[in-house]
Amino acid sequence: MWSTEVTGDSTATPAEVFAVLADPGHWHEWNDGVAGIRMNGPFAAGTTAVMVFPDATELPFTLAWVEQDRGFEDVTEVPDAGVTVHVRHELEPTTTGTRITYRCTVQGPDPTAGEVGAGVSADFADVIAALATRAAHRPS
Repeated sequence: MWSTEVTGDSTATPAEVFAVLADPGHWHEWNDGVAGIRMNGPFAAGTTAVMVFPDATELPFTLAWVEQDRGFEDVTEVPDAGVTVHVRHELEPTTTGTRITYRCTVQGPDPTAGEVGAGVSADFADVIAALATRAAHRPS
């Protein structure tokens, strides 16, 4: 198993950050690694979806955990690599806004798990910063 964690802070409240996360139809507006998301239901645990990358590659995932104003976790099976990727997006209130933590865990054989995990998490710091900015400047 491989894992990493990246954190960042936002001046937005957890509710404001969660509102951005819970609107996957607009993720492409602040996350350069996403061209689009096709949801197969509500933003709730158990819902499946497909992430479309800028190169038109598609990757199905499932929302494993969703909690209002606390975050969500998505799970992606990568059968060709023999790994399962869990990405947890946690929100924690702070005195100045919200601490955003992205935690990536990859279950599967080494070194493949590490290679996949490094690729998935390479842009986490940039994505968290963009999320923080988007949430802080989102129209009410």
